[in-house]
Amino acid sequence: MVSQGDHIWEIRNPDGGMLGLEVARAVLAATDCVLAHSISERVDVEVRDPSGQVVAKAEGLSAEGATPMARLSIEGASVTRRQVWPDESDIGRPVILPGGEVGILLSWWNAEDGSEWRWRVEFHNAK
Repeated sequence: MVSQGDHIWEIRNPDGGMLGLEVARAVLAATDCVLAHSISERVDVEVRDPSGQVVAKAEGLSAEGATPMARLSIEGASVTRRQVWPDESDIGRPVILPGGEVGILLSWWNAEDGSEWRWRVEFHNAK
């Protein structure tokens, strides 16, 4: 259920099928920055308010680098993408998983060479 003060983040792979493929559709408290785990090489992103009005969007955001996380940020009426290894500034940030589940990043560690990583995410649902 979408509440006042929420945003709906829609992430689609424009390269799949005739109309693209949905990667995730997530509802979360309004924020200007999220992490997205294992999203497609290229994505379209739309962020909407509870009434369906577009807050920000971008098409064809390409991955630059090979990391498991992308930082998606609202800048004006646009969305930017940056492939990242999360850092301390990302602790407490929402993480959107493929399919649309949203968790909060509690911790992150990765090897310097990117060969391994460990992370903890918390999920909480309330009705």
